[in-house]
Amino acid sequence: MTRPDPLAAPALAAGTADAVQPAEGARWRLVLGVFKLRIGVLIMLTAIAGLAIVPEGSASAVQAFILALSVLVASASAGAFNQYVEADSDRLMKRTRGRAFASGALTRGPRWIALIVGLLVAAVVAAGLWVNWVAAGFVLLGALTYAIVYTVGLKRRTPWNIVIGGLAGSFAVLAGAAAVDPAIGPQALLLALVLFLWTPPHFWSLAIANADQYAAAGVPMLPVVVGTTRAARIVHANAIVLVLASLTPLAFGAGWAYAAGAVIGGAYFLRKTRALARDPRRETAMTSFFASMAQLSALIVGVLIDAALR
Repeated sequence: MTRPDPLAAPALAAGTADAVQPAEGARWRLVLGVFKLRIGVLIMLTAIAGLAIVPEGSASAVQAFILALSVLVASASAGAFNQYVEADSDRLMKRTRGRAFASGALTRGPRWIALIVGLLVAAVVAAGLWVNWVAAGFVLLGALTYAIVYTVGLKRRTPWNIVIGGLAGSFAVLAGAAAVDPAIGPQALLLALVLFLWTPPHFWSLAIANADQYAAAGVPMLPVVVGTTRAARIVHANAIVLVLASLTPLAFGAGWAYAAGAVIGGAYFLRKTRALARDPRRETAMTSFFASMAQLSALIVGVLIDAALR
């Protein structure tokens, strides 16, 4: 029997021990799912927002494209590493047991590690050579924060894991800003702060909705440690701080579109987190989770509109 390909999806046929190859399209869907591309696209958009919020400086269209692609590829590398490392615990959660490594559809092995490392190196080198090395450094820090600091160092040790892990999104903003001007200005720093404050209520809302699954997997997410009622109050309090912080760029020249996004998106998110604090259950937690996405989207759209009108 030939040695199995770690990028293949083996399955046991009834009464035999032969590996069955899936259809090519299904195989590539499995492979792409490993890289958490939906999260990657969101992080890429925050990098574009960081690039757009800088009022002065210069970055060509090619540089902007390479920076955005580098952030996406680095995020994909970190996402794949996360699924690779967490395959055993993912099997214990209904929400994640269908992931490729957790289900056994894809086999972990050295080829995957080589691919993950290779993607990260390529992303950082591309950003360094075609943009600048300050931006490349932030791309690297974002990926390492999620892959090493959060996944390996903190996730199974502290309920505050996602607070530090939230720096991954902040580094994406700074990478975008550094592509325009390596001397990071106040607007970019404040937007990075907003991303840092946004991450905990976003993921804690999801954790409240899936608290029993995190408990079964032995992951000390905040609602597992302090209970869903207290965690919901913390989410609402954090959201208040987040919305206030999101208004501070207005004091440094952010435009009317950003202001509209901050006010409308922030008010909507606070309404949903208040409902979660009053009635902490799965339905209100998921509503809060999706409201956080709407709030961040409103901020990003506002930044892009203001940049287009400058």
